[in-house]
Amino acid sequence: MTLSPVPAEWSAHRAMWVGWPSHAELWEDNLEPAQAEVEALVRALVGPGRERVRLMVGKSEAVESARARLDGVDGIEIVPGLFGDIWLRDTGPIFAAGSRRASAFRFNGWGGKYELEHDDTVADQIAQASGAALDRHDFILEGGALDHDGAGTILTTRQCLLNPNRNTGWTDVVAEGALTDALDARKVLWLGDGLLNDHTDGHVDNLARFVAPGVVACPVAWGRNDPNADVYAAVAQALTAMTDAEDQPIRLLRLPSPGLVLDEDERPIPASHMNFLIANGAVIVPTYGDEAAARLACEGLATVFPEREIIALPSTAILTGGGSFHCISQQEPA
Repeated sequence: MTLSPVPAEWSAHRAMWVGWPSHAELWEDNLEPAQAEVEALVRALVGPGRERVRLMVGKSEAVESARARLDGVDGIEIVPGLFGDIWLRDTGPIFAAGSRRASAFRFNGWGGKYELEHDDTVADQIAQASGAALDRHDFILEGGALDHDGAGTILTTRQCLLNPNRNTGWTDVVAEGALTDALDARKVLWLGDGLLNDHTDGHVDNLARFVAPGVVACPVAWGRNDPNADVYAAVAQALTAMTDAEDQPIRLLRLPSPGLVLDEDERPIPASHMNFLIANGAVIVPTYGDEAAARLACEGLATVFPEREIIALPSTAILTGGGSFHCISQQEPA
């Protein structure tokens, strides 16, 4: 069991885990484009991000291709492993302060949608490679379902955490007790629904993120056809009535969403600037083709991270798999 709340993502890291797209049968034509986007992310992390990257490769035949693309780049450790896919935020452990211990949870493929071989072993593999002792908890939880302020306030959504496809019979009271026991939560802030067509059932790391003590970034609709306009408005309204574990009112940083982004079948997909990744020296923001929306989102983040470089990088190929930069990563706090 952890002895203190999960550190905020803006706290110092000793390493950053990143998943490498490894399965051609899953990514098909998007494999190489997704690898190129992850390569750009990794280079930004070890450069201005000032991170040591531990790049987890999920198939033996993909190891050499990863090494070839990143040959000569300092600060990258390639870790051969086994996973169903790259979403380490959800399948990996949640580290405690100092990363000597980590918490592991049951994983059921986001409510049974995508149960892939080896995903339920990723937490064990990462803990072993990092030297962290693993505290196991007998309930289903994905790391992207939670966001942490470092002082015991956890932000989450009812759509995901109370979904019966995760833990039967959970109520907010039961969930809060589980999060207190496992992660030393002092207060849980509940939002409602997440983004349209998000197969995670509304992970909060696509919806709203702590960016400073008492400050939560959340989207504002961009363009007339933004499919999540009502969701964004509800999130902002809910947050303005909340206080954190220190009983301080939540302040909002409203950032433009990417607007309407469609898949190859012309269906809205859950593109989000909220899936940014906070590194030691940078904040890396996923973008999806709308340069104006991305620029304004980055300018907003610069106001709360003045000492970090704000870096916008494309994430359109990674998004075809269902997530972005935050979803494929997990930090080891220093």
